Order: sequence, then structure tokens, then C-alpha cells
Amino acid sequence: MDDGRPTVIIVDDSVANLRIAKNALPKSYDVFTAPSAAKMFDLLERNRPRLILLDVNMPEMDGYGALRALKGRPETADIPVVFLTAQSDPESELEGLSLGAVDYISKPFVPELLRKRVELHITVDSQKRRLEIQKEQLERQRAELQRFNANLQGMVEEKTGKILELQGVVLKTVADLVESRDGQTGGHVGRTKRWLKILIDGLDDLGLYCDQRAEWDVDLVLQSSQLHDVGKIAIADGLLRKPGGLTPEEFAEMKLHTTIGVRIIERIESEASDSEFLRYAKLIAGSHHERWDGSGYPRGLAGEGIPLLGRLMAIADVYDALTAERPYKEAFPHARAVAIILEGRGSHFDPVLVDVFELVAPRLEADGGPAGLTSR
Repeated sequence: MDDGRPTVIIVDDSVANLRIAKNALPKSYDVFTAPSAAKMFDLLERNRPRLILLDVNMPEMDGYGALRALKGRPETADIPVVFLTAQSDPESELEGLSLGAVDYISKPFVPELLRKRVELHITVDSQKRRLEIQKEQLERQRAELQRFNANLQGMVEEKTGKILELQGVVLKTVADLVESRDGQTGGHVGRTKRWLKILIDGLDDLGLYCDQRAEWDVDLVLQSSQLHDVGKIAIADGLLRKPGGLTPEEFAEMKLHTTIGVRIIERIESEASDSEFLRYAKLIAGSHHERWDGSGYPRGLAGEGIPLLGRLMAIADVYDALTAERPYKEAFPHARAVAIILEGRGSHFDPVLVDVFELVAPRLEADGGPAGLTSR
């Protein structure tokens, strides 16, 4: 029975003791009596008591045996049990407590004392139940919060992925627009992005420049590399599409595409709240034509004064320029392009990165697609 009234089962082989104990308890309790342990277990099939008052000395199964049986059943193991006994020796009490009894009440009963002890244990059990309910509620809330956080994380990752995808499409479209003015098909941007990825993978394979490499978000680096020639949008069409070699004056004007590119990216950067990929783009656009020996442009940087991303992009850019067709030259075979870059070790290119290039050269060839026209 569970109508909000505490249920108490009293087990004693003495009918007089059962009557006295039942009469001592307030009417606010549902009290059931059982003359034996067997009858108690019958009652437990239909009732869930808040407390069991259990006589120690009973025929067939005594209180100790009954308590062992109660504790051995998951459905009754946590019901508080108070022993009723005429025994007063400490050994008997210790045995009962060690089996899991919560208290001893001596017979013959003092009704007021019995009532107070029962009220005490009902109160303790109520507090225990409230704590268990609170614990269950907290566990449910924690589980719900974890599910919410997991769902939120998934939503954030999905939105972030879509934003990065859209960002990549916009960047590629801008880069292809610049290349179309240069008389190209847009293949240069896609290929140099692939070459750069293979070179970065080679850095990881050899464990080189680990400190700098660890700071990069490679996906953003590869996206930003598509803007390496964005400054060419400000170079005259006639100069971009000239089929022959450039005069010194024309080449000086062509070199401006690096600094113009940096200014374009800085302008975008000033308006953006999160500009990590623009920081990469600015480094690459402003330094991919620098040379290891200091003879490059626009700033004449040398050695490790050139940003690592610029040194990597220099190799990717030149490799693509060599293996792609131009109006005034045919595409070089892969082996010849590799040989030219190896000859530039320590002059045009970072010698350590040339070692990386040599390692990954077979991957570049295997991953190579149709080469279109490329830029200066």
C-alpha cells in the first residue's frame, strides 16, 4: 500500500505483542502484523513498508535468518529493520547490527518509547528517500545537460563546417576571378593548394619546424593560400596577358601584386571579427616571391626572416609554374621541374624545405592533374 501513509510491518510470534505494538503506533500509519517470518514475506509480496519491526526469537525462522533473507533480496534489501527482543546481551545486539538491523527495541514494550523510535526511523528513512530522489533528479539533469551540450556542440560544428565551406567557395571564386584576368583557367590556385598540402604533410613526416607547424590550422592555411595572387586584380590586363617576357619596368610593376595583395587582405582584416585565415593569407601573399638568398621581392627578405608559409608557397608556386604551360613556353616534365628546384637549394629556396620537396616529389607527380596556364 502506498497512499502517502507510512507502512509498518510488525513480525512477532506473540499475538499480545503484535496487538500492543500496533496500538502503540499512531493512526497515521498503515500497520500490518505477521506472526512469522513466512507471513511477513507473504505481506511483502503486496506491500512496500517503510519499516519492519522484527522479533528475534521465533520458531521455524528466527529474526536473524529473516534479516539475512531480506538483505539477500534486491527488492527488500534497503528496507530498515528494527529488532524486537527480550535479550539484552551485547553479543546478540552486535550480531543483529552486523547483519544490517538499524536498531533494537526491548520487550516488553513501552508504547511511548516504541512510538518515538518508530517515528525516528520513519523520519530518517524519509530524509534518505528525499536525498535519493534529489540525487536521481540531479543525475537526470546532468544527463539532460550532457545531451544538450552534445547537441549544441553538434550544431556548432555543423554551422562552423558550413561557414568554412562557404568561406572556401568565396575564396576560390575570388582567386579564379583573378586568374581569369591572367588568361588562366583557375587550375593554378587548386594545384598550388594541393602542392602546399603535400609539402606540409612532408614537414610532418620528417618532424621539421615542429614549433611553427604546431601553431597552424592547416585547413585555414590551405584556404588562405588561394589568395596568394589576389593583388593581381589591380595589375593591367595588357601586362597580365602579355605573351612574351616582361621588360624591367613591366616586371617592376608586376612585382607590386604582392604588396597590393597584402593591402587588400589588410582591408578585409580590418573589417573582420575573426581573421586567423586572413593572417595566413597576408603572410603568403606578401612573402611567396621572397628568396632564401635575399634576392626576391617585395622586401628582399632572406633566410628564416621569410615566413615559413611563404617559403613553402614559393616552392609550390614555382613547381606549378614550371609544370604548367605558358603563352611563351611549354610545360616542363616533372623530372625537369624537380631538378630545377633542387638547383635552387640555398639560393632561391630554403634548403631544408628543398629536402622536404625531394621527399614528396613522387607524391606531387602522382597527384598532378592537367596543368593550365600559370602566373608570373
